[in-house]
Amino acid sequence: MDMSSTAATSAFGGNAGEALSSSAIVAEAVTGSHVLKIEGYSLIKRHGNGEFVRSSTFGACGHHWYIRYYPDGDRSDTADWISLFLQHDSTVAVDVNARFKFNVLDLIGEPVSLFIRHEGSSKTFCGKNRCWGYDKFVQRKDLEESAYLKDDILRIRCDITVIKDIRMTEAHEQFVVVPPSNMIQQFGRLLQDGKGVDVTFQVAGEKFAAHRCVLAARSLVFMAELFGPMKEKTMSYIRIDDMDARVFKAMIHFIYTDTLADNIDKGDDDALVITQHLLVAADRYDLERLKLICEEKLCGYIDASTVGATLALAEQHGCHGLKKACFSFLKTPSNLEAAMGNEGFDHLMSSCPSVIKELLAKGAACS
Repeated sequence: MDMSSTAATSAFGGNAGEALSSSAIVAEAVTGSHVLKIEGYSLIKRHGNGEFVRSSTFGACGHHWYIRYYPDGDRSDTADWISLFLQHDSTVAVDVNARFKFNVLDLIGEPVSLFIRHEGSSKTFCGKNRCWGYDKFVQRKDLEESAYLKDDILRIRCDITVIKDIRMTEAHEQFVVVPPSNMIQQFGRLLQDGKGVDVTFQVAGEKFAAHRCVLAARSLVFMAELFGPMKEKTMSYIRIDDMDARVFKAMIHFIYTDTLADNIDKGDDDALVITQHLLVAADRYDLERLKLICEEKLCGYIDASTVGATLALAEQHGCHGLKKACFSFLKTPSNLEAAMGNEGFDHLMSSCPSVIKELLAKGAACS
C-alpha cells in the first residue's frame, strides 16, 4: 500500500495539521411578545366556523400586528380546533421576514409545553400574503379538559422575531473549534458510572451512591450535613427513613443533571404523587430551582379532587405561585363546591385553618 497517497483525518473533520477556514452569515433580529387574554372563552367558542375575533393592534419589532382568533376553526375540517393566525397590519407595501410562536399560558403566566406551535423557518409577510398561522393550533377538547382554562379565561402569548438585516462576515482561518458544553452529560455519567463515590444513602431499602462534593455544591443543606459539624461528616453510609426511594432518586438525578427524571414527565397519577413529594424534598434540601419546577408542574394538575391537598402543600412549604393558582381555581363557586366534597379539602381545613380564612376573605372581597 502506498502510504504517501493516504491522509489522516483529524477529530475536527479536516486533515491532520490543517487549520479550518470559515465565514459566517449573520442575521440581526429583534424580538417582541404580546399576550392575548380571552375572557368568556365558553361564550366566544360558538362564534361560528370560519369566523374570527381579532385582537387589538399591537406594536412589536418595529411593526404593527394583530391576532386572528378562530374559536371554531377557520374552515370546515378544523371545526373542532382553535385556529390562530398572526396578521401584519400595515398599509405600506413592505416585506417582513419573521418567525413567530403561539403558546397557551398557565396560571402563573408560563408557557405550557403541551399547547405550543412554532415554525423553525421564518415566514415572509408580503403583498396579499400578510397572514400566517395554524389551522390546528389546539383541539378544543384537549384544552377544555386541561387545567389551563380557569375562570373561563384563556391566555395565549405570541412571540415574534423579525429579521432586520443579513450580512456576510469576512472569511478567516479558524484554528480552534469550541464545542458546546456537555457538562450536564458528564455529571450524569459520573453518577451513572459510580466512579469516585464516597457516600452511600439507604432510602426505603434501596442504596444510592453519590459524591459528597457534588451534593454539597448544589445544596447548602448537604454542605452542612456532609462537611459541617453534624455527625454525617464522618459517615460514609447515611440512612434516610422518611422519603420514598423514587423521590430520592429523582432528587439526586436533578442534582447531577439539572433536569427532571423521565418518570416525572409521564403526566399520570403516579407522576403527580412523586412531584408532590419531590417538592417537599426540594424544600428540605434547599433546591430552589427544583422546588419551582415542581410548583409549575403541580399547577397543571389542579382540579376539584387535588386542589385541597395542593393548597395545603403550597401553604406548608411557602409555594406562593402554586397557592395563587389554587386560589384562582377556587374563585369559581362551582369549583369551590366540588372541591369541598373531597377528602383533600378536609385535610386542608384541619391542617391549615388560616388558609380557609384567607380563602373566605378573598371570596368576600370579590362578592
